[in-house]
Amino acid sequence: MANRNPAGRYKGRPVGERRAERRRRFLTAALDLFGAGPGYRDTRVVDICKAAGLSTRQFYEEFDTLEDVLAELHLYVNDVAQQAVLDALPHVQDKPVTERFTRLLRAYVEGAASDPRHARIAYVEIIGVSRRMDRQRLERRAVWIDFIAQTVDEAIRRGEVPPGNYRIAAAAFIGAVNGLMHDWVVGWVDASLDEIADELLHMAVGRYKLVSGENPDH
Repeated sequence: MANRNPAGRYKGRPVGERRAERRRRFLTAALDLFGAGPGYRDTRVVDICKAAGLSTRQFYEEFDTLEDVLAELHLYVNDVAQQAVLDALPHVQDKPVTERFTRLLRAYVEGAASDPRHARIAYVEIIGVSRRMDRQRLERRAVWIDFIAQTVDEAIRRGEVPPGNYRIAAAAFIGAVNGLMHDWVVGWVDASLDEIADELLHMAVGRYKLVSGENPDH
């Protein structure tokens, strides 16, 4: 009789494929629990297993700790926001600087916060968990600071913005983004997502207009 379960397969499917699906189920369950349910601090491994319909044994075959799940989700939600900006970039390369900044910022806000679960994980649940998570959060923030600085450098090369070192301004702006988004997610700021985007845009573009001698209110 032929071997109907060759090595590396389980119930007709490759083991690697089944493990990848299992990992996705854990992450999907954690996204709901961390981002829309009790939150990271009030979620246990058994809660994720129950929501995913899997066992704790299977969980520990994929992750060492609950914090590992949070770390992976934090990187994922940042990647979604980053991809939204990268997708918008080719469509704005030939636009004036103000329109470029406007569309890129709106792409970021849409990518970061159109799913409230993503926003809660990125701006709330990750805060103060551990040194490891603080380091990861700061590393990803540095990526955004670099992106803004590079975007402004390109505007300088085009003669759209006066020469200067805008990295401090980029760091300050990212700090403001994180602070405002945190307060919005936890309900301390009563505003729509469009209003949040408008306020951030006023901060970013307003600074450009001030340094270029334009009136930011016109």
